[in-house]
Amino acid sequence: MFGDTIFALSSGRPPAGVAVIRVSGGNSFDIARRMMGRAPVPRRAQMTAIRNPVTHNIIDRGLVLAFVGPASFTGEDVVEFQIHGGPAVIDALLTCLAGQGLRQAEPGEFARRAFENGKLDLSQAEGLADLIEARTESQRLQALVLVGGRLREQAENWRTAIIGLMADAEADLDFSDEGDVVTGEATTAIVELQNELANELARSRFGLKVRDGYSIAIVGEPNVGKSSLLNALARREVAIVSDVPGTTRDLIEVALDLGGVAVTLVDTAGLRDTDDPVEQQGVARARARADTADLVLHIVNEPPAEPLGQLVFSKCDVGGGVGGWRGDDLYVSARTGAGLPDLEAWLVDWAGRQLQAGEPALISRLRQRTSLINSIERLGEAAREFDPVLRAESLRLSSRALDEITGRVGTEQVLDGIFGRFCIGK
Repeated sequence: MFGDTIFALSSGRPPAGVAVIRVSGGNSFDIARRMMGRAPVPRRAQMTAIRNPVTHNIIDRGLVLAFVGPASFTGEDVVEFQIHGGPAVIDALLTCLAGQGLRQAEPGEFARRAFENGKLDLSQAEGLADLIEARTESQRLQALVLVGGRLREQAENWRTAIIGLMADAEADLDFSDEGDVVTGEATTAIVELQNELANELARSRFGLKVRDGYSIAIVGEPNVGKSSLLNALARREVAIVSDVPGTTRDLIEVALDLGGVAVTLVDTAGLRDTDDPVEQQGVARARARADTADLVLHIVNEPPAEPLGQLVFSKCDVGGGVGGWRGDDLYVSARTGAGLPDLEAWLVDWAGRQLQAGEPALISRLRQRTSLINSIERLGEAAREFDPVLRAESLRLSSRALDEITGRVGTEQVLDGIFGRFCIGK
């Protein structure tokens, strides 16, 4: 348990219809009693006048909910004030709490206390952060899997299996004089477990992409309509459109939701030979982004000598042309909108095909993936090692790598980095 009591606005930026201010710590109930004029009833919403206990002036009338630790989000005594979401009302209540010796919470401190008090493991905390930041349906569903503890459960199952393998290694050591009794069977079991973890590692590339989003690079020569197409797909003026070649010199990114899949659309500098050193950097960045993108839309006015991706013929309205598919190529016009519904439908279909069937992947962060890789590598060492002592050590290190996923072991720098990205009220 922590020594001080903290508070923060946990709802969104005011003004709003309702604001939620959360208090957590040993003095929570005493603070609520002074501001309500009576003791709060745990787990029962109470409509009451909320007063400044020093001036006795009413701050607002609202709901007060109290949760007795450890049966609360943080594992401590928690009180939530639900008040009207006007800036003046919120400021008055926050100022009142600060005046009673409470401390403003640091970013992620409520979730950090929940972790320290055993209410969340580290993978669940990361899932909670992802759920708050989720912009698409696929991100929401994946985050819910983590918040629900599926990764923690799976990591614990793997850890239990490794502990059993360590017992086998110790048995080899104890009965080494009687010959090799269980080493062969144990090696097979280690390899099977290694393959199971490797399968989850393969699925993790989907998890990382769902969380971070897929990238679509728009490339082409200058003045073929790349920026106009970006603006049309974004449905707002994101990029400057000009007849002057070389207007776009840096990468312009727009986040989109394509059928529930997060995508970053990237407008790039026009591909051409130039003596302008600034434009040269833009062209180099454009080519580099095309090389790493999940999908490349090659925007052209005429058939290119070497297609760089899916061909999209822009400005189809010039000369009275119509939009739509012609074989494998798509003709569009950002000015008239011709062909844009076909392009958007194709992009939504492409995004949907990137997702794997079945349940979302358990691994969705690079930190988790790195720990899983370490565990797999240590299992590989154990499978190749016939010395019982060295095998047991490799298995121990594999188990420790899994413990890093859930936060059973870890460094303060890792914890600070994770919880520091939360908002103040979470």
